[in-house]
Amino acid sequence: MCCGITGEGRLMVRVGPDVYEEVIGEPHVSEMDFTGRPLKGMVYIDSAAISTKPALKRWVQRGIDFAGALPAKRKR
Repeated sequence: MCCGITGEGRLMVRVGPDVYEEVIGEPHVSEMDFTGRPLKGMVYIDSAAISTKPALKRWVQRGIDFAGALPAKRKR
């Protein structure tokens, strides 16, 4: 998974643990904690940060880039 939309209309993006601390400091970005604990490597993006097509595309592309760089899952 690279990204998705929550019921509250926020974008959730998988950015990875290596850039998590950098990304979490950006405006309108917060830790993803739907399990009650922060998920390092996943962030919520408020609608204010994705109000234009280029901004939305940038965040979605970040998620695609991270997920695309992961190793393929092995078949069981």
